[in-house]
Amino acid sequence: MVKDEVVLAFFRHELPLMTTLTFRPIPVEMDTPLQAYAESDDIGYAIDKYSATFDVNVSNLDMAHYYPWKVEWFFRKWFTNKPLIQRKKPLTVRMFAESARAGRWLFD
Repeated sequence: MVKDEVVLAFFRHELPLMTTLTFRPIPVEMDTPLQAYAESDDIGYAIDKYSATFDVNVSNLDMAHYYPWKVEWFFRKWFTNKPLIQRKKPLTVRMFAESARAGRWLFD
């Protein structure tokens, strides 16, 4: 049985590390929306490697359910208090961990 920590460590290793302006690392967490954390190409390569590593069938993973993702502009909070409304679902490490235990993509 695949543990959450193993899948989280996998994505932390495969995705580029995000940092603050002062170069403080921001590691990906279980419920971090991956679309806001890394570029779509990086996520695509990580998903391919995830599929091979954990032997998960991701053929029914439709990226159209998760993209396009609106990335919040850095200075947005200075101009408005309204939250950014996403029209797509977040893609998280938790979803990949649950799918790894099942052996196939469970969502969509």
